[in-house]
Amino acid sequence: MNILRNILAVVGVVSIVVLIYAAIKIQPVMHALEVMDPAARTVYTNLFKRIITTESGVDAMVYKVPVQKGLTPADVDESIRYIANELNIKNVGELPLSKEIESLSGSKYRFVKIYLMCNAMTAASMMNYNDAFSSFLPCRITLLEDKTGQLWLYTLDMGVMIYGGKPLPPALKEEALKVQKIITSIMNRAAVGDF
Repeated sequence: MNILRNILAVVGVVSIVVLIYAAIKIQPVMHALEVMDPAARTVYTNLFKRIITTESGVDAMVYKVPVQKGLTPADVDESIRYIANELNIKNVGELPLSKEIESLSGSKYRFVKIYLMCNAMTAASMMNYNDAFSSFLPCRITLLEDKTGQLWLYTLDMGVMIYGGKPLPPALKEEALKVQKIITSIMNRAAVGDF
């Protein structure tokens, strides 16, 4: 009986030590979450779920839309240009990546084109707040033919940028949400050949 009591006492002491250690380690994380944007927990939870589901950090960090069957890269290209103009976001550059790959490799490559979209004043506001936001600029939309021939539109999921830290100042958050809405609108509409 004394042996059992001693074993339970040791287990109890070890449990208490483990709980105290865990509390000390978790406390800074809990404090950080308290000062972050209220949506940060949801953003990071969803990101982690997508990492588990896709088994890829890169796949988890993108927003993608399949292009309607029957549309060609030229159709989607025309839609992207038209919609960007309509929504007043500037196409500041394009990278016809598949053409570059073909010229360097001498072999045909599946279609890949990257569009660089930017609202310069929003970009300036973001960098005035934090220079690290420059790594998200300009917003990129990639039109990509996958290995099966299906066309897709890809962009970075802006959730971490908008909600992933301490709350953005209200005016800056409003601008960032507007850009996010514009980029996803371009993608969703271009994916069905809308003008």
